[in-house]
Amino acid sequence: MLIVAALGGNALLRRGEPMTGENQRANIRAAAAVLARLVQAGHRLVVTHGNGPQVGLLALQAAATPDAPFPLDVLDAESAGMVGYVLQQELDNALPGHLVTTLLTQVRVDPQDPAFRHPTKPIGPVYDRAEAERLAAARGWSVAPDNDRWRRVVASPAPLEILEAPVLKLLLAQGVIPICVGGGGIPVVTLPQGGLTGIEAVIDKDLASGLLARQLGADMLLMLTDVAAVYRDFGTPQARPLAAVAADALSPADFPAGSMGPKVRAAVDFVQATGGRAGIGRLEDAAAIVAGTAGTLVTASGG
Repeated sequence: MLIVAALGGNALLRRGEPMTGENQRANIRAAAAVLARLVQAGHRLVVTHGNGPQVGLLALQAAATPDAPFPLDVLDAESAGMVGYVLQQELDNALPGHLVTTLLTQVRVDPQDPAFRHPTKPIGPVYDRAEAERLAAARGWSVAPDNDRWRRVVASPAPLEILEAPVLKLLLAQGVIPICVGGGGIPVVTLPQGGLTGIEAVIDKDLASGLLARQLGADMLLMLTDVAAVYRDFGTPQARPLAAVAADALSPADFPAGSMGPKVRAAVDFVQATGGRAGIGRLEDAAAIVAGTAGTLVTASGG
């Protein structure tokens, strides 16, 4: 099978964990070991990853400089290179004899997307509510709850086209394992006179990964995070995990817009467009999710 495996930013840097290079390296090494088992089982693999904690930290650092800070699209590229480098190295170590590469990936979005007026994508560290509101007032941020804490949120427009998809197809044909669409990809828009330019946003990694999976003709979209499955009524006494579920039985609107909602949307869109399978669950359960014995498996029939 050709699997597009999307690693959540919080699977690479745990919630509440100090954002250090050592912690990120340790978590990425563990992720690489999990992904290596999929390749060793005979699957072809495309790896994507989030960048919420990383790009938020880069944005904080950029804002602290005396000169004008770099825009978010440039920070998206920087975080994709930073995470991609470590992930590529750890996959090289876990899969001797395999070819692995990192590709900076541009993703076309609509400059009129309503997401630019309603930010929902959490980035950076978590804060208590008082600190988040203080920073929002001081820096002009938008902030929103993230579980029991608060985080900065930025625009997250819908991805329309993965511009490097033809290059990725060439790499796959040569047996290369590509790491791409880092942080949802680098958001770009088409200029009226032709050509491209970046735009300030952070694209949702799962929606971009789902689009990539459709463009590549993947058999499975695998979204790996730090929760065991998709839950109905998450956070309430009635919460229950979903195992096998039909795409038609899921409504993304029933899930939080900044976290599980995009995963459900990506799964539903991929399954309905291709008839393939989509899995959602914990990173360490990746092989079991592919086998249908862990996480949430979304299919056309629900079987």
